[in-house]
Amino acid sequence: MSDKPATIKEIAKRLGVSVSTVSRALNDHSTIGLTTKMRVKKLAEELNYEPNQRAIQFLQGKSHTIGVILPELSESFFSAAISGIEDIADKRNYTVIFAQSHDDAEREKKLVEKMRTQRVDGLLVSVAKTTSTFDHFEVLKKSNIPVVFFDRIPPVKNIHFVASNLETGTFKAVSFLLKKGHRTIGMINGPATMLATLERKNGYIKAMTSHRLKFDPTLVITCDLTESGTTVAMDKLLNHKRKPTAIVTFNDYVALFAMRYARSKEQPGTAIDFVSYANLPIINYLDHTPIASVEQFPYKQGEKAAEILMDLIHQPHQESEQAYFNVLIESELVFNSSK
Repeated sequence: MSDKPATIKEIAKRLGVSVSTVSRALNDHSTIGLTTKMRVKKLAEELNYEPNQRAIQFLQGKSHTIGVILPELSESFFSAAISGIEDIADKRNYTVIFAQSHDDAEREKKLVEKMRTQRVDGLLVSVAKTTSTFDHFEVLKKSNIPVVFFDRIPPVKNIHFVASNLETGTFKAVSFLLKKGHRTIGMINGPATMLATLERKNGYIKAMTSHRLKFDPTLVITCDLTESGTTVAMDKLLNHKRKPTAIVTFNDYVALFAMRYARSKEQPGTAIDFVSYANLPIINYLDHTPIASVEQFPYKQGEKAAEILMDLIHQPHQESEQAYFNVLIESELVFNSSK
């Protein structure tokens, strides 16, 4: 027997029935008798028949593929989100195509266009930190490709998204530091183009003012999240006339950059308390770590975003009837056990 998969036409010819009869039998259609179904399926198994997925997809108008665009696959946060996405995709029998923007807006635009021409059924996106315009996502609407954003969300209306509640997370982080007795608290924030940057700042302000402390905007420094950018931000804070005794950093990587710089300037590790975001697993294996980190639940974000995308793919709405899914997952302040 040949190992080459048989076709429906070959099965029909051998059994002396029509192609449509074989097709309906393989799909358990009610108009086909049990005996015919059994004959067709038995021969199909003997001939190593496999459905022509490309033909099926063409008839269904779906590729059963979703795209994912995110900044860096190597980051632990996004690796966890990917696991959540893949688990949902696997349950729904979908293939996932991943692409990295490397935090470059122009690269992100090119990737969106590639995903569109590949005819993915839907797209999950965590936007690049340099992205400031979002017209490239509007193009997908014309191709009826739904988009769900996760973690890094564009500051625009009428979008589907899943994200961690960073404002309340920041409020918890700053309140924790205030309860420890800190009164001069710095913040190394992200680029101004990112919505997450504003959310962190708002949480910081609310925590300070709720404790009847005046907000000092000069203690909140924006940076590009690189090590060199963090160094510049730390230098400003360490030389500030109100030198902070605690610093909240944009994420765990920035915290590690900042702590290393502080130690290089003969700032003892205990002199400044650091609180961060993301709660990366590697933190527990380091000698110098933030005293606490805001858990953003990346796996849950990826899982929920994928679930929403699947619903949008299989239950499309007319634009005029569109209900937008906006899901905020409550963050949690996790304390470092080694501190």
